[in-house]
Amino acid sequence: MNIKKNGISIFLEGDISKLPVVFIHGFPFDHNLWKKQISKFSLNFFCVAYDVRGLGKSDPGDGQYTMESFTDDLEMVIDVMRLHRPVICGLSMGGYIALRAVERIEEKFSGIILCDTRSNADSNEGKINRALAIKKINSEGVKSYIKEFIPSCFSEESLGNKKNLVRETISNSEYFSSKGVKGCILAMAGRIDTTENLSKLSIPALILCGEQDKISPPDVMKGMADKISNSEFYKIPKAGHLSPLENPDAVNKYIDNFLKKIDA
Repeated sequence: MNIKKNGISIFLEGDISKLPVVFIHGFPFDHNLWKKQISKFSLNFFCVAYDVRGLGKSDPGDGQYTMESFTDDLEMVIDVMRLHRPVICGLSMGGYIALRAVERIEEKFSGIILCDTRSNADSNEGKINRALAIKKINSEGVKSYIKEFIPSCFSEESLGNKKNLVRETISNSEYFSSKGVKGCILAMAGRIDTTENLSKLSIPALILCGEQDKISPPDVMKGMADKISNSEFYKIPKAGHLSPLENPDAVNKYIDNFLKKIDA
């Protein structure tokens, strides 16, 4: 089922009486990034996914986004759907949103799953790269940027052996609003560092990272996991920055075990 609230497209699967799991996709994707997870977990859990503002079927608005406004949107989804202490699951930019959310409102969650993301804010070099991305979109268009950027998120193995998946992922994002894509880039560039809060987390955490992830490498994510007292860390084989798409079976196995512990 799909509903729209405050410009945000929300997608619901499963039994509303079950433990809710909120999936937040990365950049520049939409809720379909989690399709293999939602297909599996909607059998035993209430799966809630949504398109981050400016991407997918959510409205771009004025394109002036911040990580705080993204976190406000997440809180709105939780409140509108009356979700009681959901598990929150975010990848890359979705992980940034999740990390800021548990810093602000940890009491609203029963667990957090972080896939291929990081807690530190952009370095100066990272901010410059974000600016160059916006410059490319302004000069060449969002379609050109998407075609260049998305392949860098996949592992070399996926680029060689899963070409249909790569093409499908690119084609799914090519229609996105340039205003929305640029707004997301600005929000990521302006996000705060949430590393200090990792040691303060009391809810259980599952940390997953593609073994070939060059954007959020395994050593970076292992360092995050080490700071969280109640955490599990696993590397996902044959995957880069998009582990839920590249190796859904491995990702689903770890998420399944994690959710069963929380729902016991």
